[in-house]
Amino acid sequence: MDHAQSDRLKTLLLGVALGGLLLGLGLRFLGQPDLSQTIWIAGVVPVLAALVVEILRSLARGEVGLDIVAALSMSAALIFGETLAAAVVALMYSGGTFLESYAEGRARREMRDLLSRVPRTATRRRNGRLEDVPLDDIAPGDCLLIRQGDVVPVDGRIASATAFLDTSALTGESLPLRLERGAEAMSGSTNAGDAFDLEAMREAKDSTYAGIIRLVEAAQASKAPMARLADRWSLGFLAVTVAIACAAWWFTGDPIRAVAVLVVATPCPLILAVPVALVAGLSRAAHFGVLVKGAKPLEAMARIRTLILDKTGTLTDGRPQIVRIDAYDGMGEADILRYAAALDQASKHPVAQAIVAAAKARNLTLPIPEDVAEIPGEGVIGFIDGRQVIVGGDGFVASRVGRVSGDHPDLAAGSVMVAVAVEGRMAGHLVMSDPLRDGAGEMLHALRGQGVGRILLATGDRAEVAAQVTQGLGLDGIRAGLTPDEKVLLVLSEHKNGPVMMVGDGVNDAPALAAADVGVAMGARGAAASAEAADVVLLVDRVDRIAPGIEIARGARRIALESVVVGIGLSVMGMIAAALGYLTPVQGALIQEAIDVAVILNALRALRLQPKSL
Repeated sequence: MDHAQSDRLKTLLLGVALGGLLLGLGLRFLGQPDLSQTIWIAGVVPVLAALVVEILRSLARGEVGLDIVAALSMSAALIFGETLAAAVVALMYSGGTFLESYAEGRARREMRDLLSRVPRTATRRRNGRLEDVPLDDIAPGDCLLIRQGDVVPVDGRIASATAFLDTSALTGESLPLRLERGAEAMSGSTNAGDAFDLEAMREAKDSTYAGIIRLVEAAQASKAPMARLADRWSLGFLAVTVAIACAAWWFTGDPIRAVAVLVVATPCPLILAVPVALVAGLSRAAHFGVLVKGAKPLEAMARIRTLILDKTGTLTDGRPQIVRIDAYDGMGEADILRYAAALDQASKHPVAQAIVAAAKARNLTLPIPEDVAEIPGEGVIGFIDGRQVIVGGDGFVASRVGRVSGDHPDLAAGSVMVAVAVEGRMAGHLVMSDPLRDGAGEMLHALRGQGVGRILLATGDRAEVAAQVTQGLGLDGIRAGLTPDEKVLLVLSEHKNGPVMMVGDGVNDAPALAAADVGVAMGARGAAASAEAADVVLLVDRVDRIAPGIEIARGARRIALESVVVGIGLSVMGMIAAALGYLTPVQGALIQEAIDVAVILNALRALRLQPKSL
């Protein structure tokens, strides 16, 4: 049975129970007590039948819950002639399940909004014309027209001068982002400005938004350890309930007291609070760009004590950026960048692509390179505007222009120097580095405040590079030169200090992400393998979203526990009062209904969690 059919059934049962109770009360008021009892029984039987079917299905799955108490209370009330109490319990139970369904539906609303925004077609420029094509027909390199209000269908680069994108549905950012030519646009964003052209970078099925949709669908059906723990607690609570009911009957000889105990004990807040609070937490985390793949990792996030971070692409941006251009022999910096970028258009090396992106960001016109020869790992040789250009490592270029490669003592650890020669003369150097992500330091400070005791860096890079990049961050340790299997061993060894979170973005991080209690992938640009292996995917390319994600997880878990403790405490007090004869079955049912409504409303507070670390 799907969610829609289940919701319709719960609504129907609520209508039957409410209608039977009100009609019976009306007949009792009109002096028809016998007929009113018949109507109450008619309103209870469908609810009891549906409840018995659900109990049998649960038992077939090996699950025992407090629905049994609801069935016992309704059955006992009918057997001992407390038909009004049975009608109130039926309304209470059907109303509770209806409210739970409504609450979970409200909590999933933001995830459903993601699903409802999936575009079906795109407008492509081809041969001087515009054509609407299915998403599956889009190929990398296609030029797409994104009209105002359109959802960006695939990951791509801005091909117009500027674009304004609303990413609030993905990242929680309230203000539109201004992107310049050459900047990357994430699929799923909405065009908040004028129409612009987009150069497709990936097929639709491989784009960020398609991956998000798959992850959202997987996240909507999961059961957290707390929910399973609640099932085990329910067995104890069931035993206590039956014991108190039997004791009340045994010592007083009054079966009605046992009925009152059963009535006030069901349905228990234990089975309502945990799923509602955790699903609400999932929804709230998604609002801020943190997609958790289910309630189980959300609950695990709330207990994290050790954080292990990959360096490249995670703690750092992962894309080399030009920090300085050294020009020689009177050539201008813009000319050096233009020659280097024009030739590097023929290379797929990450450094080459970064140089091309930097030139496009400065609106430089890049001629088409000719007679290009690439020496893998060394550099590229070719002709630009009829002039020979060489781009590559300092030693590679220097050896071809008759110069000796320098030591460059001012080059910081982790920086890359790209040499550029034009017509046999050294023209200049491009100094590039992979900087820390914005907000990395603030994020680590916030995590310390949330109880994360150990923060480690795990990287395959050299130790001196890792130390230089992370200087001043206050890490508890740096593990450099690690292979993928050594990262896994590091994660496993840290389990002794408590639950471990691993954050990474590359294919080499996937095994470690899978080994951690919670694996977090940089989903905006990270490898598909890491996103699949991870429990949490950051929808926006910002590592500083980890802290608010953990804060929301802890808030949702705290609210769930509060609801359980308070709800069970009130239920036990009600059972004792009923056993001592202070509550009739009808009064007990009304009190328990009030407890259930209060528990659900309290659990829904998780939808309003506001992370202080943002």
